[in-house]
Amino acid sequence: MSDEPKAKKKKGGGMKMIVLLVAGIVLGGAGAAGGLYAAGFFSPKAEGPKEDPNKPVLVLAGETAEDVAKAHAVPHGEGGAAAAHGGGEHGKGIDLPSPVNPTAYQATYFQLQQPFTSNMSDTDAFAQISIAVSTYYDMRVVDAIKTHEMAIRSQVLMMLAQQPEEVLMTPAGKQQLQAKIKVIINDVLKQKTGYGGVDNVYFTNFVIQ
Repeated sequence: MSDEPKAKKKKGGGMKMIVLLVAGIVLGGAGAAGGLYAAGFFSPKAEGPKEDPNKPVLVLAGETAEDVAKAHAVPHGEGGAAAAHGGGEHGKGIDLPSPVNPTAYQATYFQLQQPFTSNMSDTDAFAQISIAVSTYYDMRVVDAIKTHEMAIRSQVLMMLAQQPEEVLMTPAGKQQLQAKIKVIINDVLKQKTGYGGVDNVYFTNFVIQ
C-alpha cells in the first residue's frame, strides 16, 4: 500500500517532463524558423517586374488610339520609372515590337507638318522630303513625336545631309532612307520617353533639285 503513492508520484513527474520536452522542441523550432527567416531562407516570394504604366499598348482593331491612351492614362505625379528618368534601362529605352498579326490591330498614321530640306553630301542639289509615320500603339506614341519633334528633325536633317544624290535617286536608296528615319525617330523617343513604337515611315513628298 505504501508503494502506490510513490508510483503515482513518479508517473506524474514523468508526464511533466514529457510536456516540458515537447514545449522545448516547439519553442526551439520556432526560434530556429525565426532565425532562418531572418537569414533569408523563408523570405517572401519576390514579385516579378511591374509593368510601367507609361508604356504604350497595342490598339486592337475597332478601337481608337485616343480611347486606348485615355484608358491607360497615368494620374499626375504617378509616372513610371521610364518617364521619371527619361529613358528605359541604362537610358537606352525599350523597343516596342510590331504585332505578329497586324490585321488584329489598328494602325494610326501621323503626318509631320513641315518638310525636311537639306543639301546632298556630294553635290549642290538639295532634297526636300515630307514624311508620315504609323504605329500600332496608342496615342502616346504620336503625342511623344509631337513633343519631341525638334529633336527628331535635328537628327533626321543631319542624317539627310550625309546622303549622296545618286543613292536617293534609286528606289532602293529611298527604302534605305525610310529605314534610317524610322530608327532615328524610335531612338529619340526611347531616349526621351523610354519607348519607341513607330512601325513604319512613309514619304508623302520627295523632291531632289
